[in-house]
Amino acid sequence: MTVLDTGPLPAEPAPRSARASGGSIPDRLEGRASRIFLRWEVLLLVLAAIVFAINSFASPYFLDPWNLSDATYNFTEKAMIGLAMALLIVSGEIDLSVASIIALASVAMGAAAAAGASVWMLVLIGLGVGLVAGAFNGFLVTMVGLPSIVVTIGTMSLFRGIAFIVLGDQVYNSYPAGFEWFGQGYVVWAFTVELVMFLVLAVIFGLVLQKSTFGRRVYAIGNNPMAARFSGIRVERIKFILFLLTGVMSGLASICLTSRLGSTRPSIATGWELEVVTMVVLGGVAINGGSGTILGVVIAAFVMGLVTFGFGLLNVPGIVMSIFIGLLLIAVIALPILFRRVMAARRSTRRVAA
Repeated sequence: MTVLDTGPLPAEPAPRSARASGGSIPDRLEGRASRIFLRWEVLLLVLAAIVFAINSFASPYFLDPWNLSDATYNFTEKAMIGLAMALLIVSGEIDLSVASIIALASVAMGAAAAAGASVWMLVLIGLGVGLVAGAFNGFLVTMVGLPSIVVTIGTMSLFRGIAFIVLGDQVYNSYPAGFEWFGQGYVVWAFTVELVMFLVLAVIFGLVLQKSTFGRRVYAIGNNPMAARFSGIRVERIKFILFLLTGVMSGLASICLTSRLGSTRPSIATGWELEVVTMVVLGGVAINGGSGTILGVVIAAFVMGLVTFGFGLLNVPGIVMSIFIGLLLIAVIALPILFRRVMAARRSTRRVAA
């Protein structure tokens, strides 16, 4: 009998468990780990740790608990506005009048204080002015149909102009006893009232944006307002609420800032709108809307606060800080765009090679 030589027998296929334990699960784990470590919030945390370490080496006074407590004043008032601004930008709108709302509310509180108003009356006036200013912005954007960037550039000049007309070169500084608690008080040890207030508000805003139906609608509007409208979402109403919220938070920031300074000038908070927008965009909120988290904004606020406080300890001039803020805003807008282009080019190259 002739035996045909068919060569070596083919190897039996590995059991399913063995194949599953090969390269697929590690690849998935590696992919999951890379996604976690490439999250914008994680990168911001790393950046915050680096800035903290640099500041601790650059100045021997940085690690003092009371100095760190003072450092929070560099960002808490702006960050309060940033929480509301984040929701507004996620929805595809923006408010550049927030600093002027602060000035207008501060002038209104100063005039009321000069007339003998109580502490809580001043608080109501500050929040009320912010609410009315936010309603005016929201009306022009949602009811009249004007672009928010055009409207708020206009009201930025309008509100600041009213403050200058009312006060001129004068100063309001006759605030009642107890009003300084909002901007200078401490809740416990070195934790300021402003910091605790900001952290509580951050938790509330985070839950609203990430966990509520309202937050999901804000995301939907930012991604595609037309589709959101056809889905039954009342787009104009939600945007109007967001403008109201931004105005109220600007009024709250005005209360804290006026209380901390103990005086009112019409030039108060000049340039803050740029820093607030930078803080929000640095926190990972897309400038075109549709994405972003409150956690990222909170971490970005701490990063900017640490940077500016470190500059202050090193006696860096204020103009240098302004240059830094401007460059940072350009960078955080440009880098994600460049990153997406590079990744798209790499994917295209891989498809051609395949």
